[in-house]
Amino acid sequence: MDIAVLGMGKMGRALTGRLLDGGHQVRVWNRTKGRAGELVAAGAVEAQSIAAAVDGVDVVVTMLADDTAVRAVALGELRPMMGSETAYVDCSTVSPALTGELSESFADRFVAMPVLGSPAAVSAGQAALLVGGAPDRIEQLGPMIDALSATVRQYDTAPLALTAKLTNNLLLLSGVVALAEAFAVGRSGGLGDDQLRDLLGASPVVAPGLRNRFEGVLTSSPDGWWTTVLGAKDAGLAIETARAVGVELPSAEVIRQLYEAAASRRAEADIAFVADLYGRKTP
Repeated sequence: MDIAVLGMGKMGRALTGRLLDGGHQVRVWNRTKGRAGELVAAGAVEAQSIAAAVDGVDVVVTMLADDTAVRAVALGELRPMMGSETAYVDCSTVSPALTGELSESFADRFVAMPVLGSPAAVSAGQAALLVGGAPDRIEQLGPMIDALSATVRQYDTAPLALTAKLTNNLLLLSGVVALAEAFAVGRSGGLGDDQLRDLLGASPVVAPGLRNRFEGVLTSSPDGWWTTVLGAKDAGLAIETARAVGVELPSAEVIRQLYEAAASRRAEADIAFVADLYGRKTP
């Protein structure tokens, strides 16, 4: 398939690499130039504009930071440039409300496909795809989806796919904070890092998804891919989703505030850096 990927952050680059490995023709675009060098060397074509990126392609994929960025691209420059038969797939983590707007604006051409997993998991074909949209369109996208992952969860509507992503993300964000606080308790009582590794490293109460961040939280590492800014954003989206039907999430409010505090210290640090709030020195 001929595919345009708009957004060359870490996840966008990982998706593009996976699509190239799957034999697809890929054009890439990013508002800030110079992020696609390795992909161009691997066969991608870097477009200088959205119009050039999407001209004649079968599918347009966006992987952007937030609602503001997706709205600006999708409902601004992209919509008038797309061919009438071109499918539009948004892989960004945005609000279910915005996803509903995109569904109305692009009708049955639109599919939401947020991704569960790190860029490394995407590159290895081990991420999970949460897919929502018209079944016929999803079936048409089969070759692209197959190239990305064999793990696909399909939902009846696009907003449900985003609700599923936020549900997962809030649980992980909460788990990282809980792990950071558990480490803080242990250290406060005199346990060393090696003892904490021994106690909790293989503990059944530490969820498998948290194990990927165990060392990062233990060391307050800023290295990773899901930034504190985006963590705070996703917690906020979860809060807004529940509040829309009259449900309050008091713990999630605290979680958002903690990631906002971590972001004020180092905005581009990984979510594991939230542990820095508990007294660890920054690397």
